[in-house]
Amino acid sequence: MKNIIKIAALLATGVAATAQTDTVKVLPPSEIPALKFSGYVETYYAYDFNEPENNTRPAFFYSHNRHNEVALNLGFIKAAYDNGSVRGNLALMAGTYANANLSAEQGVMKNVYEANAGVKLSKTANLWADAGIFGSHIGFESAIGKDCWSLTRSILADNSPYYEAGAKVSYTSPTGQWFISGLVLNGWQRIQRPDGNKTLAFGHQLTYKPSAKVTLNSSSFIGNDKPDVDKRMRYFHNFYGIFQLTDSFGLTAGFDIGAEQKAKGSDSYNSWYSPVLIAKYAINSKASVSARGEYYTDKNGVIISIETENGFQTVGYSLNFDYNIYSNVVWRIEARSLNSKDDIFIKDGTAKNSNTFVTTALAIAF
Repeated sequence: MKNIIKIAALLATGVAATAQTDTVKVLPPSEIPALKFSGYVETYYAYDFNEPENNTRPAFFYSHNRHNEVALNLGFIKAAYDNGSVRGNLALMAGTYANANLSAEQGVMKNVYEANAGVKLSKTANLWADAGIFGSHIGFESAIGKDCWSLTRSILADNSPYYEAGAKVSYTSPTGQWFISGLVLNGWQRIQRPDGNKTLAFGHQLTYKPSAKVTLNSSSFIGNDKPDVDKRMRYFHNFYGIFQLTDSFGLTAGFDIGAEQKAKGSDSYNSWYSPVLIAKYAINSKASVSARGEYYTDKNGVIISIETENGFQTVGYSLNFDYNIYSNVVWRIEARSLNSKDDIFIKDGTAKNSNTFVTTALAIAF
């Protein structure tokens, strides 16, 4: 039984074993199983010093948003199939991330992290067409905390799409330096379009990796996310660069900017933007620290609706420590503080302009 379990585990990662001798060999690509299973679990505890009465952090936080309780941010089981010509992914999830981000979706769709299928369009080029539910093509931070430099997501990440539904055509150059895709989408972080919305949205992604130490990315969204009777075109662009300056030190710089019509048919627009900078230093092979500075301004409440004179104008700082217990297990702790131009945060029933909180998390990928 021990050998059978070992063989099954090794086959799942493209490695074969001989039961009689326990010797291991790497399989050639043609023999690696096309179907693979994986999973991810991230639990956390956050303490907000403003002590929200309903134990839910401010509404513009969509990850790690519960106060003073041990919670599951995101857990999913995933099946992935890829035989070189056809591919597909299906992942089902649970957690406070799903509750917050998919609250507008219907029924079982709230628990779908990913569900898509694709076909290769060329025998000689890495050209694919895929359709279904995907992770967003926008931004350098995803829902999977283990892959992000900071424990909590930046304000710009929490307030731009984490996921999307639609179809895309993508191409990767033979060297892997260039990636380009064009997308037709159901909306701004939508699986199903809102009632009364009869329009599709569009997007693009262009990624350039001139070396293993530099990544440059441009992503966009163009579309209307409201019923047609209140149709307002939204134009959005995300740009970021990731720079591994030394073996130990890296920088990520990102900038979001967007504009939306003030009213249907209007020539005037409300705009918002957000710069962010994250620095990461590896102390050794297991431990690292990250520091983040960010600013988000949305005076007219297009994305973050705040009923104050100056709207949402907030600067934030955070300091993060990570320790990799194993290659697939990381423990993290972060202190973060936000300061707003207006009194948009609540403590003991009184409005104030600051919010400080600490979060710790344990993430396991398998």
